[in-house]
Amino acid sequence: MKVISFFAGAGGLDLGIMQAGFDVQLSVELESVYCSTLQQNHPDLIVRQGDIIDYNKERIYEEAGLNVNDEVDLMIGGSPCQSFSTAGKRQAFTDSRGQAMLKYADLVNEVQPKAFLLENVKGLLSAALKHRPLNQRGTNFPPLTEEETQGSALKHLLKKFGDYNVQLKLVNSADYGVPQTRERVFIVGVRSDLGIEYKFPNPTHSKNGEDGKDPWITVGKVLEDLEVSNHHYSGYSEKRLRYMKLIPRGGGNWRDLRAYGDELVREAMGGAYNSGGGKVGFFRRLSVHKPSPTLLTSPAQNSTNLGHPYEDRPLSIEEYLEIQGFPRGYKIAGSLSQQYTQIGNAVPVQLGKALGISIFQCLKKIEQTV
Repeated sequence: MKVISFFAGAGGLDLGIMQAGFDVQLSVELESVYCSTLQQNHPDLIVRQGDIIDYNKERIYEEAGLNVNDEVDLMIGGSPCQSFSTAGKRQAFTDSRGQAMLKYADLVNEVQPKAFLLENVKGLLSAALKHRPLNQRGTNFPPLTEEETQGSALKHLLKKFGDYNVQLKLVNSADYGVPQTRERVFIVGVRSDLGIEYKFPNPTHSKNGEDGKDPWITVGKVLEDLEVSNHHYSGYSEKRLRYMKLIPRGGGNWRDLRAYGDELVREAMGGAYNSGGGKVGFFRRLSVHKPSPTLLTSPAQNSTNLGHPYEDRPLSIEEYLEIQGFPRGYKIAGSLSQQYTQIGNAVPVQLGKALGISIFQCLKKIEQTV
């Protein structure tokens, strides 16, 4: 079954889809260093550096080596998320990265694959087409327009897929055997004329093994099974290291600094001491008894620290790869920062495989009815 991939990144989704039995004909990625990652791990894969905005059906078929009568079975992509992230400016489709998602929908309509899969952040569910700042809302301001209401961006996007039966789900990776509680929105559509409705795969894991499922896989289990002689990571500053050494081994965060007095906590937290929220990412050591939180593009930021449970350092590149399910020996090109970004942005391989298998089986039903 023929697959076209956009926003390929480090190849997590591509790899999972391949493991599910698909044949990726073409992977398109904007960043050259990410293309290097794909090429050195998949020497037989056709990888092209390019902007999705510049693509049409003719160019896709030409670069993929497809004949004009060939039918694409699946188009996949994890489009850039910054324009929908709750931590960003929430510019939705006015941002160039949001426009790339609309272009993906246009290409689906032009190429007419049997099915498509699109991944993005949880913020897509609540994003508005037009974001009104919080200080411009309330009784002293006009009511929100339809474009400013929560979910209007998603509604706009889904209308783009006119000829497809579309299903979407907020998926927690830990429910599918990934040692990470990463939540992402997946949108899967099957062409309407095929008469098949896609169903997401049933979870195989649950938090404590409820309903006969396996319990979530923990960070402790991953690190126990990982044998690496040389870890690569971005170290802490001397100041940060001083406080990290005070966090209990096996899991903890800034709250554990309270045992050393409020003055030390204030000193460690700085301006964040009086800020709202739980601040659970400050001086965090991952718990060996839980899955990892979402892997981010840097594990050493003040507010989103991903510290090793026992060692006085952030998670390494090798540990990132293991948690995301990449095969042992998978090589990531670029600087240390670029490596973290590629792995942190990837779809976990095992989740990609689970979704791929469910789509593969769905398309097999179509073949059997023809």
